[in-house]
Amino acid sequence: METWRIEEIEDFFPKFFFIAKSKIVLCLSAINVTLSGLLNFVDELWSSCVEERIIVFTTNHKEKLDPALLRPGRMDVHILMDYCTPTVFKKLAALYLEIEEHDMFEPIEKMLLEVKTTPAEITEQLMVSKNPDVTLKGLVEFLETKKLTKESVDTETKEAEA
Repeated sequence: METWRIEEIEDFFPKFFFIAKSKIVLCLSAINVTLSGLLNFVDELWSSCVEERIIVFTTNHKEKLDPALLRPGRMDVHILMDYCTPTVFKKLAALYLEIEEHDMFEPIEKMLLEVKTTPAEITEQLMVSKNPDVTLKGLVEFLETKKLTKESVDTETKEAEA
């Protein structure tokens, strides 16, 4: 089964995350559920649905999931929700700032390859102002601060291990 990156799905499933005819939220972290119970629950959901349904599962550790849960028919589309990439940044900038290019894009894209930041964090920075110059300058400052903070934590960790 193939895994898709989040930016790869938008052409195939426009507004995939925002449109749903029914919402069912199942939180398994607070209750004891067996694999068999979970599989029966999911299979019953599918069999009882007259219309098509989208069921969303999230995990930070896909490799720990049982193959029975990942098989086609239970989970047909896998979407990797990763850190922000230059491609995702450009799409977000086009969406929020309505620009396709800017002088600040190149340094921001280089920093995104060095600093782990989520698309949500980038979106938060892009919503500060409609003025691209102000917003992108703020984004650079945010990324620089995040990089310095990470370097500081890494240094402290190395010193503690020594």
